[in-house]
Amino acid sequence: MLEYIAVIFAFLFALGLSALLLTLPKFLAPNLPSDIKSRPFECGKEPFALPGGNMPVHFYIVAMLFIIFDVEMVFLFPWAVLFRKLGIFGLAEMAVFLGFVVLGFLYVLKKRALAWE
Repeated sequence: MLEYIAVIFAFLFALGLSALLLTLPKFLAPNLPSDIKSRPFECGKEPFALPGGNMPVHFYIVAMLFIIFDVEMVFLFPWAVLFRKLGIFGLAEMAVFLGFVVLGFLYVLKKRALAWE
């Protein structure tokens, strides 16, 4: 238990510091709302129209797919570092993992989620 005291102390310190930094501006920052501050601001000029319309959902789908496949590919780095220690078993496991990644990518292509129309 004694070896975890430093970890617990670091966790409590980080928790206290983040709480302090989140609450301190509430007390120290001036809060002077005005009509000028509440108006829309567009590059230093008066806006000629308020933004309207919705963003196509396709942008969000592509972004989510990018994040999913990007995070999956992060698992390749530790495997590549330990490739010689893992041997044939590590190679087989990575082949199964990459097989699932490729199946997911083929599913995305089949559903035409990446088709830009």
